[in-house]
Amino acid sequence: MNRKMVLMKDLIHEITMGPFGSDIKVDSFIDDGVPVLNGSNISGVKLTEESFRYVSEENAKFLKKANTKRGDIVITHRGTLGQISYIPEDSTYDNYIISQSQFRVTLKKDLVDPIYFTYYFHTNEGQKRLLSFKSHVGVPALAQATTNFRLLEFPYRSLILQKQIAKVLSDLDSKIEINNKINQELEAMAKTLYDYWFVQFDFPDPSTSSGQAGKPYKSSGGKMVFNEELKREIPEGWEIGTLLDIANFQNGLACQKYRPINDEFLRVIKIKDMKEGFSEKTEKVRPDVPDKIKIFNGDILFSWSASLEVIQWSGGEGALNQHIFKVTSEKFPKSYYYFELLNYLQHFKMQAELRKTTMGHITQEHLKQSRIVIPQIDLINEIDKIIKPILNKQVKLNEETQKLSELRDWLLPMLMNGQVSVGSASLRGTKQSYNQNENNGLGLVAEGGEEYKKSLKKK
Repeated sequence: MNRKMVLMKDLIHEITMGPFGSDIKVDSFIDDGVPVLNGSNISGVKLTEESFRYVSEENAKFLKKANTKRGDIVITHRGTLGQISYIPEDSTYDNYIISQSQFRVTLKKDLVDPIYFTYYFHTNEGQKRLLSFKSHVGVPALAQATTNFRLLEFPYRSLILQKQIAKVLSDLDSKIEINNKINQELEAMAKTLYDYWFVQFDFPDPSTSSGQAGKPYKSSGGKMVFNEELKREIPEGWEIGTLLDIANFQNGLACQKYRPINDEFLRVIKIKDMKEGFSEKTEKVRPDVPDKIKIFNGDILFSWSASLEVIQWSGGEGALNQHIFKVTSEKFPKSYYYFELLNYLQHFKMQAELRKTTMGHITQEHLKQSRIVIPQIDLINEIDKIIKPILNKQVKLNEETQKLSELRDWLLPMLMNGQVSVGSASLRGTKQSYNQNENNGLGLVAEGGEEYKKSLKKK
């Protein structure tokens, strides 16, 4: 498709660099006020509103040119290059302060939609343009950032079409954001219940009279006994054990000898993948790796080297790297050993902090030395009836989020270059590549969906 190219300067109302470093000093930060942006706030398409530091209203007025507001675009020009985000109309604050490593763009909104504009610069083509004036000397930086940005070419579409495309993409991102928030709430709900029962010891007292709701055990006078090993009281009848008593910790393998020999493969789950999911750069191995290191959605993973994390995996089938344990149990339900390990993780992190020179590795010996309180199995099974559906719901939501992310990532360049257009409520040709049905709700018309399916298999 032939696209009309326009110079950025014709679309920009105002462009401003961030303040000098001396204009924002550490001692000028306060507990609340006008938020100052940092790199973590502009890691995505839309501004991420967390981890702020603040300056006073008076300081914000002094930093007038560094003020940015709803509808503006914020871009990193030094440090982590390629970052670009828009400030949404429903942002928490009326205005923000950009950092010395950022610049701010206010667009002519009668010509260009800020959301569409930002999405474009998250495509490979947009990133290539944005980084075309990158300096290759010293700290990563965009040379003469505001001057060169104004001279970039931008593929122009009608404002109506821009808004339609932006809505399709932002609707997908909104659904992903909602799923993530629900999952965080589900995790907090399950953790609160687990702590109430097995940390505060206020599980429903099984000795409560028949027909009555179980009273909170410890709060209502349930018998507690002092344990010499832990130096604290625990419920009568509970045992002391180790993490190895409740779960198996299977280490992964160095996968070099399992290099793929054809198009069939499994992705290798490393510590980075635990946090961010698979990417195009993820290492691959043959599918005939030992079954004991194969990972499926719902498995519990514990990274024991350098970065200590425990998660319920939901990124798809994979193979385990040697710096991660797969945690399983034949005796106890997943809900128990997952939250027990999460609870003990803080102790491991404190141990690692004391051993900084050894990179904070957690070994089988450390697992053997751990000490935990083990309730009766009937009580463990009782709480599992409540928590298990929550964990299953989290996996399903994460699976849906992954599919939405894949769809968005494919649609983004296709919408920008015109291979997919915003049209009627149905899809023609290869609509299966989207939702396998016509009720996609996105109003897209496309060709070439089979290529997308093939590309997913190759990744």
